Amino acid sequence: MGKIFVYSSNPAEREFLFNLAHERGIAYTSPTIEKASSLLAASSFDLAIVELESAGRSPLAESLSSVTCLFLAGDREDLLRDAVRKYPVGRFVDYLLLTGSPSERLRAEHVLNTAQEYARLKKDVESLAKSKASTEEALRNVYAEIKSISSALSQGLVKELEKRVALEARYIRVQRLNRQFEDILRKLYAATDVNNLLDTIPDIKEIVRAGSISLYLLEDSDTLGTYLKPLVWDQSFLTHPDFTRHIALLPSVDFASSTARTGKEIALAEAGADPRHSPRYRNLSAPLHSLICVPLKSGSEIVGVLEVYNKEAEPSVFSAEDIQILRGLSEHFALAVTKLNLIQYDALTGLLRPDPFFEKVIQQVEQTTKRRREAGTFAIVMGDVDWFKHYNDRNGQEAGNRLLRELASTMKSAIREEDLLCRYGGEEFLFFLGGVNSIQEATLLTERIRKAVEDRFFEHQEFQPRRNLTMSFGVTLFPPEQIGRAVSKADLKKITGEAELALAEAKGKREAALGMVDEKRVFKNRVCAYVRDKSAVISKTSLLKSPAGTQAVEKRRDPRFFTSTLCLCRENGGHRVFGTVDLSEGGARIASEMRMAKDIVLDMMIILGQKANRFKAQVVHSERASSQSAFYHTGLRFHDLTEADRKVLRDYFTALEKKGTPLA
Repeated sequence: MGKIFVYSSNPAEREFLFNLAHERGIAYTSPTIEKASSLLAASSFDLAIVELESAGRSPLAESLSSVTCLFLAGDREDLLRDAVRKYPVGRFVDYLLLTGSPSERLRAEHVLNTAQEYARLKKDVESLAKSKASTEEALRNVYAEIKSISSALSQGLVKELEKRVALEARYIRVQRLNRQFEDILRKLYAATDVNNLLDTIPDIKEIVRAGSISLYLLEDSDTLGTYLKPLVWDQSFLTHPDFTRHIALLPSVDFASSTARTGKEIALAEAGADPRHSPRYRNLSAPLHSLICVPLKSGSEIVGVLEVYNKEAEPSVFSAEDIQILRGLSEHFALAVTKLNLIQYDALTGLLRPDPFFEKVIQQVEQTTKRRREAGTFAIVMGDVDWFKHYNDRNGQEAGNRLLRELASTMKSAIREEDLLCRYGGEEFLFFLGGVNSIQEATLLTERIRKAVEDRFFEHQEFQPRRNLTMSFGVTLFPPEQIGRAVSKADLKKITGEAELALAEAKGKREAALGMVDEKRVFKNRVCAYVRDKSAVISKTSLLKSPAGTQAVEKRRDPRFFTSTLCLCRENGGHRVFGTVDLSEGGARIASEMRMAKDIVLDMMIILGQKANRFKAQVVHSERASSQSAFYHTGLRFHDLTEADRKVLRDYFTALEKKGTPLA
């Protein structure tokens, strides 16, 4: 039973929080901040529950710094979350939402229980740390005594002393385990995204000395039903294409599926002969022998499964202590999964998953219908990364993961606040645009997203077929007869299919399939729209084309190539880095974050192939890439080219033509 301090200026809230705390320990409270500060200074408390408005006020804020676990209370979850994030990462701080909801009452009880356990563990660790020095000194003395008197003592007495030394060694191991356990808990409660959460996986594997580890989350789909999706399989962090190879259907005869169905842990010294040893486990990097499989439970709900394989220490089976450690960690891990809402959001990008996306779309349509708002219609947009397989194959899976995260961030910043975005699968993304009045408006909004991606510089983009990282998009509007009516998930998937047809047109799949053009020469990076006639069948596909105004301004006579390579311009004794948009023998167009003055001459280095080449160039024009873009496109004319310079350029263009780079 620990000591819990409660403070709220609202008598009703203070009484509610006092009763909640009194069920778990000895509760104290004060009617004023001054008395509360005096009470905190006079005694040591394990937990403190303080209303949000007073937690940062002096002198109460200073007095709260010595409390092990701090809870902020209030009725605004957004304000509470923001306040919790401002505390140091190593501090145990959470919030209690005072809305009167039964579910919030259950959550409050759960997090208070967790905090009490954390406080107890921290006390134990602090106590053990204080005794560490004296314990180590005692051990040295024990060994010294054994060495000095072993020759004079009987064999039986020596064995007894060795047993005592073994007990001391075990005590030191328990100390180490407690430290590791506390470190994992600290990381779990400090996790702000899925990457932070998955950083604890190697630590969990190490604390039980397992050969490998897997982590699954429970998901549902129309085609597969309920299944376990592995975020980590055989200690490897997976991306979308890898999920399908290692999923476990809930009804299947499988260790992970059995644990998810029954909620019971599995611990085996030899798993090979067990009927639940499904073919999935034959893909592990080492043959499966010993195993522990524990459910991840948020309250009574199972949200996932954690598995460890093949004990590395001797004996090569997991102990009761290992099972107890995993059982304890699984509860905290499930709480972190729930806190980060990974059931609704994609683990890699942080975007909505398809099912929650469709549910939110249905909610938005229903709200608009109920309010009878004249807000136009809705659009569904599907986007796909151009030549993503080429990017992944050349640069590796981890680079592909980083790219998807950067793309998600770029697209989120390009859409409006009321729009929705989800990762639909692999490198495909789905958008919901509300309040659009025509297919032209929806296409223009999508063009802003496409342009935001095109204008941003991404790592390794110079190795893409067009020397730039781009996306293609397909747009479709809700059918007219659907406006003002309830919409189902089946309706949305049908509309999504129309957007997918438009996307296929944007990516040039039809031309490639008919052999009209080589797939590597297809010009993607487009926005196409699916347009219905009165019979609600496809009548045409419209393509949004970029204006050709800049070419008229530049008046370049030489053929230009779409190529994105680095160039460095000397400025004020230093260098600035830009990327080229296209290049010709007479000049270049570069992307910059600021407008350049016309007619100035730049001293620059351009990377062509593997070499840096020096050129002088005059600014012909500099204007925004588009009305929504944050970048400027600047046209340059080369000055004083030597014949050697022209040969370098021609050789580079010849190499681009062999790779299928299109003319601009």
